[in-house]
Amino acid sequence: MSASRLVYICDWLPPDFGAVGQYSVLFARELARDRRLHVTLVGLTSGEAESSIERFDGGTLEIVKVPVPAYDKARTSARIRWTVATNTRLLRAALPFIRKADTVLFTGSPPLFLHWIAPLNVLLRKRLIYRITDFHPECAIAERGSASLFLKLVLALTLFWRRRVDTFEVLGHDQAVRLQEIGVAKERLVLKRDPSPIAIGPDTPPLARPAQTEGKFLLLYSGNWGIAHDTATFVSAYIEHHNQGSGTVLLWLNAIGKGAATVAEALDAAKVPYIRTDLVPLDRLASLLRTPDAHLITLKNAFVGYVLPSKVYACVDSDLPVMFIGPTESDVHLLCDQRKSSSYVHVDVGDSERCAQALEDFGANHSASSSRKLRLVRSSV
Repeated sequence: MSASRLVYICDWLPPDFGAVGQYSVLFARELARDRRLHVTLVGLTSGEAESSIERFDGGTLEIVKVPVPAYDKARTSARIRWTVATNTRLLRAALPFIRKADTVLFTGSPPLFLHWIAPLNVLLRKRLIYRITDFHPECAIAERGSASLFLKLVLALTLFWRRRVDTFEVLGHDQAVRLQEIGVAKERLVLKRDPSPIAIGPDTPPLARPAQTEGKFLLLYSGNWGIAHDTATFVSAYIEHHNQGSGTVLLWLNAIGKGAATVAEALDAAKVPYIRTDLVPLDRLASLLRTPDAHLITLKNAFVGYVLPSKVYACVDSDLPVMFIGPTESDVHLLCDQRKSSSYVHVDVGDSERCAQALEDFGANHSASSSRKLRLVRSSV
């Protein structure tokens, strides 16, 4: 990248929760420090308007936070109004910096920001880089199961503006496939994966395990369990595991989102045990991810290539086993399967029988490991 001034636009900046914003800060700082660019990162905040500057040898990073209100995600009309108002406000805040810049890099969040920056760029003629973290309106169509007339029109317009983007940064090979399917040339695609937003490894100290988990295999779902993530396969298997199986595996739900609420409601109705805790601050996330016995990641088939759960990077780095319920075409499967340090269990969406057996296997291995440890303790006394 040869530009000396770059504007980077994303959604929620820390300390607000949002993986895209966390990664954007890391990448923007890297561009300013290592590439010696003058970077202006413009994003959202639930707090007050704020700006700050970090200076490096040859580069600078200015972070501009644009205050916006929260909204009701369950109501489509509220989501549309919020998107229109937020994208307009975000563009207005970024415009003075865009005029001076050579390149504009923007993310897939907030949704449909492409429809604001691409038309404006017909006049400004800046180089556009689209870090396509999530696909919109494809995610809305996948959520509905079909496209309404309105969504068909939005999709057609989206494809029109995508053809006017210079470069796409994709998070995985599955996203590259989706873009090539709609006619984006391979030469315009650059694979740039998200790193883990935190430093984590075998030496990271874990948190104290939640109460009443003694003797249990603790399976953690952390972060966002949203509309793109399958719930039915795991819920069915987990209830069977507790009602007809060993019940050794205990779900630790440290998550937010529609899916998290769906899972909690189903498990409450079935009267099976699980643990639910609030999200931890970012500075404790590494320790949280080292605390359980394994991690759970899920993804619906319809969202493959449209969404890549960012938690996979930290889960892989945690060096703990991972269970992924989702399609093998997703890069989640690729990333988990290629590592050699710890076990990986894949389950197809809808295969509750396989999932239930995997839970039983987790429990059996845990019990065997605990027995071995107990024998070692007794032999050393």
